[in-house]
Amino acid sequence: MKPFAMIKLASLALVVVVLQGCSDPGTEIEPQTAAGDSVPEIGIVATTGMIGDLVRGVVGDRGEVAVLMGEGIDPHLFTPTASDVRRLLAADVVFHNGLMLEGRMGTVLSSADGPLARSIAVTEVLPEETLLHPPDAVGHADPHVWMDVLAWSETIAPIVRGLCETDPEGCEVFEANGIRLLEDLAALDRYARSVVVTVPSNQRVLVTAHDAFGYFGRAYGLEVHGIQGLSTESEAGLADMNRLVRMLAERGIPAVFVESSVSKKNVMALVEGAASLDHEVIVGGELYSDAMGAPGTWEGTYPGMIDHNVSTIGRALGGRVPDGGFRAWRERSGQDDAGDSEVEASD
Repeated sequence: MKPFAMIKLASLALVVVVLQGCSDPGTEIEPQTAAGDSVPEIGIVATTGMIGDLVRGVVGDRGEVAVLMGEGIDPHLFTPTASDVRRLLAADVVFHNGLMLEGRMGTVLSSADGPLARSIAVTEVLPEETLLHPPDAVGHADPHVWMDVLAWSETIAPIVRGLCETDPEGCEVFEANGIRLLEDLAALDRYARSVVVTVPSNQRVLVTAHDAFGYFGRAYGLEVHGIQGLSTESEAGLADMNRLVRMLAERGIPAVFVESSVSKKNVMALVEGAASLDHEVIVGGELYSDAMGAPGTWEGTYPGMIDHNVSTIGRALGGRVPDGGFRAWRERSGQDDAGDSEVEASD
């Protein structure tokens, strides 16, 4: 039971959110329960699925994780509902991105004196040299760190720390799960590298709906172009669209990509523009950028999201992708020396 002052503060926070117009019922996401029949000991909220999936991997059955922003939801445009606010206030610990991905919620999430019991920015441990600072990231770094698997794996440490502080008795479990998760992500990173390296060097150009793949491009050796900027609230300028169309035609880039949480309109305009210059560009597939796939699917996990993106990009740009993607690749190559496996041609 919260003390009276906390209840009063919670009520005030709820009123503020409602007054700001954050009551759109279409964005409400039901909590997702951790696997297992045991009653969770701690209540956890993660703002995005990419964070929530790592937290689930660390906490195991000692906690229940609710994700605020689920499948297909654009975090740049997200406004919390009244029930989202209640979840945040009731949680034992909240994990968020910390690089303004959550927009106006970020101020409350990052406040040490705020109404939340414990709130942790998972990117807080990342060294400055890891972060990207594109021109339109005013006052903060590019928040899309999860696109670089090794960089994102560094966020496991603050997750383990936050859970240990919240549930000291489970700390050994959290640490062991964290180590296992680090090993899994190291293998996933090796898979990504092994696929992208098979793409012809002149075709390693990734054009997407918005600028969410900067870390991906830096990590895996792709030149990245987003039609919109870091935030989908930015508008695509006509001059930028024309520049991208000319680049596609002049360099013979075979494919562009749509995103699951962003409108396809601008990408389709690029395809039409390239056709007007007698260059055929296909839509190489739908990528997961700011949100993962549907709950209960492989793409609804962080490794599945990255596997899908890597395989889709590699295949569309002329690379070789193993049958069965990352899971089959890892099983064939073995847990410990996955980096030495051979990538097979896909159909």
